[in-house]
Amino acid sequence: MRRSAEAAQLTRDRIVATGVTKASSDGLHALTIGSLAETLGMSKAGVVGPFGSRAGLQSAVLTKAADMFVAAVVAPSMKAEPGLPRLRVLIDLWCGYLDGSPFPNGCFITAASCELDGRPGELRNLLLSTVTRWRTFLREQIVIARTAGDITATLDADDLVTTLTGIAMSADQEIQLLADATAAARARRLMLAAITR
Repeated sequence: MRRSAEAAQLTRDRIVATGVTKASSDGLHALTIGSLAETLGMSKAGVVGPFGSRAGLQSAVLTKAADMFVAAVVAPSMKAEPGLPRLRVLIDLWCGYLDGSPFPNGCFITAASCELDGRPGELRNLLLSTVTRWRTFLREQIVIARTAGDITATLDADDLVTTLTGIAMSADQEIQLLADATAAARARRLMLAAITR
């Protein structure tokens, strides 16, 4: 029984990993059971089974992409000292993640935001929750740094969240669309300037 549960989990993980790659290239709404089944050499029933529906699969794919960002950027940043040291590490990891994106189309969440912002539904709600959690975390780190006196008290935390996010989204476009090899370094420099001015 345990072996079959492990095999089922491995199959689920394989489906989700392939789904993340396909959705990064084609979009979440273009992710279909049929296309995944063909890519994986599985039956449609075998692909949809672990998720219950196409919507369940799409949610699992979006969740996995967000988890990958957390594992690469958020979790390791928490090892740094709170305040400006952590913000510097966070920015470095964030820009490095954009530059060496594990997704064919760059930042998955940025692409999903462009795709889903005008499409009401559960998938958009999940994305909204994901983005809100990230922005809340980023704001908390800014407030901690400001409270510690590491950054200027007059800098508004919400303004900085918007500024840093905007720089990251611009860098993602410059890296992916414009093939600008200097984009990540520029984004890092601009982000650091924004929090230390």
